[in-house]
Amino acid sequence: MRPWDGLISDDDLRAYDAAGFGRPAGIGRRPALLIIDVQYRTTGTVPMPFWQAVEEYPTSCGNVAWRAIGHIATVLELFRKRRWPVLFPHVAPKVPQDGGRLAAKVPSIMTIPAEGYRFVREVGPIEGDILVAKKHPSAFFGTNLISHLVDLGIDGLVVTGCTTSGCIRGSVVDAFSYNFHVTIPEECVYDRSAVAHAVNLFDMAQKYADVLPTSDLLKVLGDLKGCGNA
Repeated sequence: MRPWDGLISDDDLRAYDAAGFGRPAGIGRRPALLIIDVQYRTTGTVPMPFWQAVEEYPTSCGNVAWRAIGHIATVLELFRKRRWPVLFPHVAPKVPQDGGRLAAKVPSIMTIPAEGYRFVREVGPIEGDILVAKKHPSAFFGTNLISHLVDLGIDGLVVTGCTTSGCIRGSVVDAFSYNFHVTIPEECVYDRSAVAHAVNLFDMAQKYADVLPTSDLLKVLGDLKGCGNA
C-alpha cells in the first residue's frame, strides 16, 4: 500500500499514466544521502503525540518524525558501512535579519531556542559528514551543496528528512533541475500533515523522483555495493 492510496482518484491515476508520468529514473551510480532538517525543533526531544510535541517546539511534527527516524537510521547505517557520502542540509538558527517572508508566514520559527537546532542524536552527523546550513526551504538555494556534490562525483541523491511538503519537496525539485537521479524512501520523510505528506509524495513520484518503500531502496543500494565513493 502506497501513502497516497485512497487519496488520488482512479481517474487521476489514469490521467498521469496516459501522459507518461511516473516512470522510474533510477538511482544513479554514485549516491549520496541527504538528511534534511532532522533537528529537535522538527521532532521534539522525545517521541510524543503531535499536540504535546508542539508545546515543546511549535514546529515539531510529533510521533511521525520518530517513526521516520527509525527508517532513516537503517538507510544511514548502510551508507556508513559502504563509506558513501552523507550530507546534512539543516536550518541554521534564525537571527532577526532572517525575517522576511518566512517570518511573516511562520512567525513561530523565529523564536525557536538554540537547542532546538541540534541534530537528532540517533541520525546525527559524525566526523567526515558534510553540514550544509541553509536559510530557505531548498537545500540548494543559497548554499554550497552543489559544489560538494560535484566535488564528490555524485549523480544520485537519496533524500530523507522533513517536511515532505516543504524542504523535501523544494530540495527534490532543485535536485531534479540539476539533473541528479533523485530517490525518496517513503518512510524516511515526514510532515505534520498526513494529507500534505501523501499528496506531495505522489506528485514527486510522478514528476521528480523515484519514491520507493525503504525496503526496496535497500535492495537497490545493495546492487551498488561495488561502486564506492570513498
